[in-house]
Amino acid sequence: MAESSTKQPIVDIFGEVLFDCFPGGRRVLGGAPFNVAWHLRAFGAAPRLISAVGDDPQGEQVRRAMQDWGMDTSTLQTDSDHATGEVRVMLDDGEPTYEIIPDRAFDHIRAVDLPPAGELLYHGTLALRSPVSAATLSALEARGHGIRFLDVNLRDPWWSAEATRGLLQDADWVKLNRSELALLADASGSNDADADDAQLTALASAFLAQHGLTGLVVTLGGDGAFALGRDTAPVRVAPAPALAVKDTVGAGDAFASVLILGIIRGWPVATTLERAQSFASRIVEQHGATSADPALYRPYLDQWGI
Repeated sequence: MAESSTKQPIVDIFGEVLFDCFPGGRRVLGGAPFNVAWHLRAFGAAPRLISAVGDDPQGEQVRRAMQDWGMDTSTLQTDSDHATGEVRVMLDDGEPTYEIIPDRAFDHIRAVDLPPAGELLYHGTLALRSPVSAATLSALEARGHGIRFLDVNLRDPWWSAEATRGLLQDADWVKLNRSELALLADASGSNDADADDAQLTALASAFLAQHGLTGLVVTLGGDGAFALGRDTAPVRVAPAPALAVKDTVGAGDAFASVLILGIIRGWPVATTLERAQSFASRIVEQHGATSADPALYRPYLDQWGI
């Protein structure tokens, strides 16, 4: 894990921590915000996970894993009334589908003892399915952050277009996939989700301008991703053609972690996107969204001069 002698910007990561439960009984610690925070810590950043776990063995396992990885646990709450989060993952040719168990601890993140605002606030959409956690995010936002990063993750039935568009108004950077872009842009349906490059770029450019975003990143699955900014032209990246894909769980979280790293370190958009794609491509070559082996991260630390 990277250590640094200089003070790192505080990155507040808000939302769910849970266990992904795979066929055959395998359980993997995850949740998009947790995964992003885990990767950021490995890359030498200073993430602060604002979440909640149950007063149960799973919650203790989360806390212990974070401590062993050198993560800040001061904002990880314990909820004695609700169990630690759980998602049942089904795989079809490597592609995951999810059953997200309702009313878990991450649905009840409390607006108590919130820390002073960090320099960047990351959050997704799943943890906002509960009014308790949604109110806590609003309280966090009221404290003021320099940058707000929204990672759209629309999971039926836990989202609405109206609520998600409301979140866009407060965001600086947004990451979503092409289907989510089509849905939230009020495009005409699946044809827009499968649009060619020119149509997709036009849709994304209009979306960025409509919501006053600093930057927008659209992930394209096996076709890579593209990004555009208020002051930068669109940039496109693609994964290597010979990837040995084991599963895609957590690939988007790996991608988001490097996007955030690039934002706080001031990397050019093209550099950030290339590095994010490179790391996400590595993650799909393993089972699970994270790794507790620092060797996974070492080549990137060396290549990126971190």
